[in-house]
Amino acid sequence: MKKILLICSMLMIWHAAESSSHREAPLIANDPLADNTDLYAFRSPDDPNMITIIANYIPGELPFGGPNYYTFGENIRYEIHIDNDASIVGDEITYRFTFHQENEDPTTFFNIRLGKQNLKTTYTLERSIDGGASFSTIISNGVVPPPNIGPRSIEGGAGLNTTYNELFQSAILTASTGEKVFAGPVDDPFFVDLGAIFDLGDAKRQDGPSRDALAKYNVHTISIQVPISTLLKAGAPSTPTNILDADYVIGVWASASRPAIKTLKSDGTYDVSGDWIQVSRLGMPLTNEAIIPIGNKDAWNRLTPYEELAETTWDEYFYNPELALYMDDDQFGGAVPAFAALRVQKSSRGSFNFSNGHDGVASLANGDLTGTAFEAYGSLLLIPGKPRSVDLWPIFHTGVPNAIPYQLATGKGGNPLGNGKPFINNFLPNGGDMLRLNMAVPPTPRDDPNFSSLGLVQAAVIGLTVEPFNTTTDLEFIPNMDGFPNGRRLEDDVTRIELQAVSGVVLAAIGLWYDDYDPSTSPSPVTQDLLNVLTYTTGVEKNDVPFTTSFPYMAQPWRGTAVRQ
Repeated sequence: MKKILLICSMLMIWHAAESSSHREAPLIANDPLADNTDLYAFRSPDDPNMITIIANYIPGELPFGGPNYYTFGENIRYEIHIDNDASIVGDEITYRFTFHQENEDPTTFFNIRLGKQNLKTTYTLERSIDGGASFSTIISNGVVPPPNIGPRSIEGGAGLNTTYNELFQSAILTASTGEKVFAGPVDDPFFVDLGAIFDLGDAKRQDGPSRDALAKYNVHTISIQVPISTLLKAGAPSTPTNILDADYVIGVWASASRPAIKTLKSDGTYDVSGDWIQVSRLGMPLTNEAIIPIGNKDAWNRLTPYEELAETTWDEYFYNPELALYMDDDQFGGAVPAFAALRVQKSSRGSFNFSNGHDGVASLANGDLTGTAFEAYGSLLLIPGKPRSVDLWPIFHTGVPNAIPYQLATGKGGNPLGNGKPFINNFLPNGGDMLRLNMAVPPTPRDDPNFSSLGLVQAAVIGLTVEPFNTTTDLEFIPNMDGFPNGRRLEDDVTRIELQAVSGVVLAAIGLWYDDYDPSTSPSPVTQDLLNVLTYTTGVEKNDVPFTTSFPYMAQPWRGTAVRQ
């Protein structure tokens, strides 16, 4: 009987290992404690010598979710991975969090009573800087704040007799190696109308007001603030040579892993054993959610980014993305009226068709590619029948180099293969789906009038249309060059940006304009089609509460007694 139970348990864990993140794959929906909801990486606005990395877990936490409130799980390895060297396959740096729970007073059904917590959670933080060969403990007994239950539980004399702000601030720790760390509940910083998006793309809603589906929900965050000097690859200069220094590019991804075997026992306890199996991972936002089809979601998330890049199975979903079908009137564009403003180029510059199944710019392979990114990588970027191999695939799988044609159309004189204005270089051709961040790019102050939740899209708009940026091809800082998809800031409206990207806005930025641009009749490529894409909105463009100005930047968690659904 024990053998049968063991075999059944192994099968259950094997299926659970085919999981994903953010409820993006079928199996991780059954394991929310290991479910990685969002990942952020950005240069800290209040301390530019630091990089902030945020990995959030446990989707859809109700603030009033008692009596068994949410916290990090035991027997889970929560990890943040950093790749900083394209010449080496694999992570150079890993931060590993493991958590421990304690019930201080099992005689009560309350979560907090008389100064004691019945979900008191602490953690150990380990760091590897040798590719995972060894780990060193840099925080022991780290404190996780309790759930923000209500005033009697937190401030009251029968509770903890303190303030939640004090609990929150006292949980911001400094590791022995200099990192600033916070692990605990926060307001969910992601903003999106999930109900509308999954109702066959009805965003912006056509029959009523849009709604941030994550408003007034919490998540649990693992946030670390790391010195740039710690994240630099070996041999990189301590000061960047310029604001797009290739040596300063890192790739970041997050994961959760569980032991391979969980054996239930008759007394209600269980044992765990076996190898650690990855059950959740996340890099770029919305990849598995809106690009990978449901039949492959579980398989996609079993892989590391390095294994993923080595398999060509996944490339087709970027070469010919499903979403592009709903931005094409010859396909299913008419069936998704909310996407009416988003239309992929089918006759850019009179000849280039980027709709699914067409050739994009593959014909350029027959010309002179000297000095362009196509010279070295043409076999990957110029593929007949795979039109988005030139833009979506590198954005998600390698990052984008500061090379022709990946420069703004400013200064190109109408030739997409001419020298333009540099605005991005987060090229790291090692590993697949990651957040890639160039740490040399200065942060845009959050109070800058040019700060925008459109990230690099807005940087491109400024570089193309705003003086003095559009009067020179010199490399210079353009506001929002530090935004998604160059890393991801909390404020970045990634849903809107990615839909605009599928609709070809990156192609337009580098000079492959929309179909309604005719240089013989109009001096400006800022046409109605381009304006339609730039002004498109999902109806939800910011978080439901403001972010803060200091680490960990997210708002404190919603209080269970204060939320009305």
